[in-house]
Amino acid sequence: MVAKIKTGRSISGAINYNEHKVRLGKAELILAQGYLKEPADLTFTDKLQRLTDLTQRNERTLVNTLHVSLNFAVSEHLEKDLLQQIADDYMDGLGFGKQPYLVYQHHDAGHPHLHIVTTNIEPDGKRISFHLLANKASESARKQVELTYNLVKAEDQGKQQNVIGKPLEMVDYGKSELKRSITNVVSEVIRAYKFTSIPELNAVLNQYNITADRGSKDSRMYEKNGLVYWVLDGKGNRLGVPIKASSIYGKPTLKHLEDRFRLNEVLRKPLKERLKTVLDKALLTPVSKAAFQKKLKADGIQVIFRQNEEGRLYGITFVDHQSKAVFNGSDLGKNYSAAALMNWFRNDEINRSETVSARETNNRNAPGFADKFSGSNPTGGDSDSLLNILFKEEQQDMAALGRLQQNKRKKRRKGNSL
Repeated sequence: MVAKIKTGRSISGAINYNEHKVRLGKAELILAQGYLKEPADLTFTDKLQRLTDLTQRNERTLVNTLHVSLNFAVSEHLEKDLLQQIADDYMDGLGFGKQPYLVYQHHDAGHPHLHIVTTNIEPDGKRISFHLLANKASESARKQVELTYNLVKAEDQGKQQNVIGKPLEMVDYGKSELKRSITNVVSEVIRAYKFTSIPELNAVLNQYNITADRGSKDSRMYEKNGLVYWVLDGKGNRLGVPIKASSIYGKPTLKHLEDRFRLNEVLRKPLKERLKTVLDKALLTPVSKAAFQKKLKADGIQVIFRQNEEGRLYGITFVDHQSKAVFNGSDLGKNYSAAALMNWFRNDEINRSETVSARETNNRNAPGFADKFSGSNPTGGDSDSLLNILFKEEQQDMAALGRLQQNKRKKRRKGNSL
């Protein structure tokens, strides 16, 4: 469990933040500790006045608001009553167990998490110190809660997410909560893969029916460096309404991604040679594009051909799922660019055509070939005869030439008689 603590000067601001999420259907008030009503019966005024009543008892203290978020691992599916107990135990350990506080469960991220709002002003007007609250009391309370409820430890969440990141599933529009599904995939892909551009990122995201989109170059979104994420159908068509990058947990905005691009450029360099070695092995013998893809898939490498509407190959991207690195062919060298491989595949087709022609020539020279296909009357009425088919045009040309020569002789004889 990861605990994040924020202190401020506005109780109303902290409550408004969570209530706004409630109105959008992205959060729910699950506990109102120290209140006289059940959470469902509380009005906004009830929630606010209970805490502002305490802050007014010590107007000298300006920083009087505590806003805590408790974040759990993606793999942890915690029921509401358990989350309530966790919140109570954490607040006790923090030293705020006797204070009134509101606990909101949020549903707008790829992992379960709570938000807790309270004040540090006690009923007698005394102030609970915020000094070293995050470093000492919070750390101690967090570790005790992790131990009591067997939660994934904060320091192990990165490792645990690495394990559960492997079986990411394609987003199926309409069958799962859209934003949560997008967040799960986008967060894991950005964390695990080394890409240096939006198209390279999409080479991975598209496998899970998601695409990152900057909009058209003449759009306002593109001009303002905006970014959204769409869900795709099986044919690559966009579905539903896009999700803004800034609203996703971790904020995978264009600015954030550009920082990743620069870092990944360095991190993926040592992984280039491994990929080139596998490619060279696959290119030892001529194969079709489909066979090329199949060979590399066996080595954990996905080959993505980019073609225009006429079917012409203009780009190629390699996604190495073992090293989690993404490269355009041209980044590996000229021999691996789309242009070079397009010529290679075209030559492959020629080579296979030449092989077929050579095989047919050898068959014709084989004993019995002429006997098999030539009858006693090769120019007769056997329309299925191979020789009839092969020499049909030539026979027609010879017949036409014979008629032409015959006509010339007739004209010559006619002229002599005159």
